[in-house]
Amino acid sequence: MDIVTSRNGVPIRLTEERWFHIIENHDDLAGHYEDVLYAIEDPDYILEGYRRALIALKKFTKTRFLAVVYKETSREDGFIITAYFTSKLNLEKEVILWQKKS
Repeated sequence: MDIVTSRNGVPIRLTEERWFHIIENHDDLAGHYEDVLYAIEDPDYILEGYRRALIALKKFTKTRFLAVVYKETSREDGFIITAYFTSKLNLEKEVILWQKKS
């Protein structure tokens, strides 16, 4: 298990079980373990997700983002739910909670 700190200062866990779940469903993420953790630590955007989840977006290529869905359950704990690559993103339709300054 690895723990990184979110932009809100909350420790976010990525367990071995969750990582295997992620790469089982998104095999294109195999080999991107560190990138998933880094997206939480240094996202380009944080979006509002479902049921109080947050989505950290990290630009991966010119047209592709790495999206990491996570939850902050308290000021002292949080966990990663899933992660995936996406190019189907319309930021104008999303609720942006935080954006990195250019």
